[in-house]
Amino acid sequence: MTAVTDPSRRLRYIAVGCSRRLVTERVRALSDGVWDPRSDAFRSDPWTAYDELRERCPVAFSDALQWSLFRHEDVMRVLHDPLTFSNQVSSHRAVPNGMDPPEHTEYRRLIEPFFAPERVAAFEPVCRAIAARLWRAAALPEMDFAVAFARPFAALCQCAFLGWEEETADRLLQWVDRQHEAIFRQDRRALSDLAQELHETIQQILRRRREMGDSAPDDATTRLLQARVGGRAVSDEELVSILRNWTAGEVGTLSAAVSILANFLAVHPEVQRRLREDPSTIEAASDEILRIHGPLLANRRITRRAVDIGGTHIPAGQIVTLIWVAANRDPRAFEQPLEFRLDRDPAQNLVYGAGIHACPGAPLARLELRVALEEVLGGSAWIEPVPDRPAVFASFPSTGFSSLPLRIQPERAAAGRGGRV
Repeated sequence: MTAVTDPSRRLRYIAVGCSRRLVTERVRALSDGVWDPRSDAFRSDPWTAYDELRERCPVAFSDALQWSLFRHEDVMRVLHDPLTFSNQVSSHRAVPNGMDPPEHTEYRRLIEPFFAPERVAAFEPVCRAIAARLWRAAALPEMDFAVAFARPFAALCQCAFLGWEEETADRLLQWVDRQHEAIFRQDRRALSDLAQELHETIQQILRRRREMGDSAPDDATTRLLQARVGGRAVSDEELVSILRNWTAGEVGTLSAAVSILANFLAVHPEVQRRLREDPSTIEAASDEILRIHGPLLANRRITRRAVDIGGTHIPAGQIVTLIWVAANRDPRAFEQPLEFRLDRDPAQNLVYGAGIHACPGAPLARLELRVALEEVLGGSAWIEPVPDRPAVFASFPSTGFSSLPLRIQPERAAAGRGGRV
């Protein structure tokens, strides 16, 4: 392992709530070669912890994630070489993110039209109504932003996009929470039960939609039922896989992203003021903030053949985990990586992936994040941390915050604090 050349950098960007004692424990754990994303040393401030590991051991092995890659160059190499690094990791068929070409190409062609510009634009009024309603209900002088706004916003938006009943949003949030707990415990039995539970939930939705016949609404779920691939109708198993990815697979990530954005603006008043004065930069700013504090920890591949990465030999048939949150803060790819800058090359930002598996839903996610920030900034004069209530990081495998107390100044107090959207 290579030592960090600038020890002071370890402390410069410690997030709210991370004590010097925990930083010391993290550095000691890395020095001893201990690597467990579930440990307290990594839970105290995950982003900084992964920075440390990227510099000390850019290719590392753990029981939880097996071979992990932390450097931007290594992650990009994997993303652009699907012949060597396969997406067929799970024994369960995942459409299309668990597929390789040429099969992946055909299913990707089926999915991309759902996120075409005209469909995303048509969803904006619905998304804005959800954000405005939640913000009006949640924006108290002090609020837990993660619980009162970010989580319900993410779940309600996904349900609305698919044309599902609002009541399903609570079930999705509960399911995601239980899934994350099972992943943390590495409880395979619980994960299998949860997969079956979600499968049955989606099957019920599909059955009800089919029963509606010609009276079914023209939404994403109905269009999926009408979709064809390879000259045939998409099977129920394939439909469930797609919808699982679009709902439970995205709710946690979107929720984390919304909380990360709000926290960043609260602790970086100069950026908050900039977005209030020029809301046209919100979308680009969101991408940059999420590069710095990623909403998705990792993604997996499996090696088709033996390969050497970063001086480490990895045999064929091994799981390789791409640590997005470390790669997107790699100083080899981003000058002063923890500085907020809008002049960076967007092609280097891995928030939505890269290569043939880049997120097809990125246009929808960007819309949802922009609308959320517009409503939060437009419906307040200022947001800031609560001094005696520190934010609490979410535990592995989540990122973002499980609790994010914020103090909200109402619109009428705007004078002198940077205006409003």
